[in-house]
Amino acid sequence: MTPRRPVAPLAGLRVAAPAKVNLFLHVVGRRADGFHLLESVFALVDLADLVSVRVRDDGRVVRDRNVPGVAEADDLALRAALRLQAETGTPLGASIDVEKRIPMGAGLGGGSSDAASVLVILNHLWGAGLSRERLAAIALDLGADVPFFVRGRHAFVRGIGERVSPVTLPALWIALACPAVAVPTAAIFADPHLTRSTPSAKMEVFSESYGRNDLEQVASARFPDVAATLAAMRNVAPQARMTGSGACGIAVCASRADAANVIAALPAGVHGRVVRTLSQHPLAQLG
Repeated sequence: MTPRRPVAPLAGLRVAAPAKVNLFLHVVGRRADGFHLLESVFALVDLADLVSVRVRDDGRVVRDRNVPGVAEADDLALRAALRLQAETGTPLGASIDVEKRIPMGAGLGGGSSDAASVLVILNHLWGAGLSRERLAAIALDLGADVPFFVRGRHAFVRGIGERVSPVTLPALWIALACPAVAVPTAAIFADPHLTRSTPSAKMEVFSESYGRNDLEQVASARFPDVAATLAAMRNVAPQARMTGSGACGIAVCASRADAANVIAALPAGVHGRVVRTLSQHPLAQLG
């Protein structure tokens, strides 16, 4: 396709790329190709990485700083830019800087959020003019959570991440607890003890206490710090559960004070904070 004119020569943007939490996560099946079929409600929260993107006129896609533990070939933000560059045929490049504030291996979708933000920003700065639906289709090649962040709204997510239906959620206070361990998603899904047959939800109406996280049992067995964190949270908030594939636990609470009480009960060495759901993604209004 023929790209449009870029927004401005060597333009740039710096934005917050928010984390998500899974209010529940059910594994409802497995495809013949090995991909798991999921159902989950994803909620955007006000913990975020900071993503800076500048347009380059030399066609190169580079990162301005290394991300500890992430090789360039595995960097989703760089891969997103390269994928969009190939899709649009633009002669422009990009310099990308990600200031990590979302812990990695925590089940909060930080890398996926960074990649989605890069797609949306560069679609704008390069003047590519792709719709959010087209960007979401490109995003699925990068990872199951990336289409959700591209669309930028709380959502009921099905399939392998490609079926994203917006949902309306009230403003929620959430106690977020992250033990100092990174949980490898692939290993959790490959575990033979993982439940893969939870019945599919029949309605898209959920209370804050609905469901569970089917990955939690496996993650807790493999990582004692995850189990200890969840046990401590449940002493105060019985509804606490793991988010994503771990390692973080969440408890949806009625107030900031209730969430703070959960954080106060955490074991030493477990980082906790109170977060709140966002009303919209920081890039919601960007074309």
